[in-house]
Amino acid sequence: MHGQDIHGGSAPAPGIRNASMKILIIEDDLETAAYLSKAFREAGITVDHASDGDSGFFLASENSYDALVVDRMLPKRDGLSIIAELRAKGDDTPALILSALGQVDDRVTGLRAGGDDYLTKPYAFSELLARIEVLGRRKGGREQETTYRVGDLELDRLSHEVRRAGQPIPLQPREYRLLEYLMKNAGQVVTRTMLLEHVWDYHFDPQTNVIDVHISRLRSKIEKDFGEPLLRTVRGAGYMMKAGG
Repeated sequence: MHGQDIHGGSAPAPGIRNASMKILIIEDDLETAAYLSKAFREAGITVDHASDGDSGFFLASENSYDALVVDRMLPKRDGLSIIAELRAKGDDTPALILSALGQVDDRVTGLRAGGDDYLTKPYAFSELLARIEVLGRRKGGREQETTYRVGDLELDRLSHEVRRAGQPIPLQPREYRLLEYLMKNAGQVVTRTMLLEHVWDYHFDPQTNVIDVHISRLRSKIEKDFGEPLLRTVRGAGYMMKAGG
């Protein structure tokens, strides 16, 4: 396989950071499913695979997963109906929808059906991996926390107060949302596209420099006059909040 998108692309180097994660891939294209399974396993994630909607729904219903990767168009039962029926049963396992339909209306339809994230084909595996890592953290309860901490930086989700080393840091509303999303997913790569979707709600073109401007402002506010840098740029991938190392 060649290139950067899912129809090719290099699998990530083996790692142990995802050793406890288990996901289900529901994908009828066997070549794509085999590539994804191999790449996820090399990233330290345990993978089950279903090749049609009925078997996918059965596996999702009978087993516990940290996240589901669901192709939208499937034989026997489509991806959106799988997710909607799981939600109706009270199953809140995070689900990422894969689809060739990339318009905003298509994404909204997928999210309203109960999907937690939506990725348009073709896509880079690194983007898919980052999103699955984020969804895995969400199931682990990070979404419910009222205070996020990274090193000596603290964000209170109830009061919207941000402090570093005990000192208050005033932020504009968009800067706060950006920091909140980064801290919620601390230790994981967050891509530019993810930030556009979750902080700007798709309102900007992916090539815009709005993210760079806000990252620069945020970095200045939370790192100037403090010792350790916490907001890191991961070259070619995105950004990460992390203390130490």
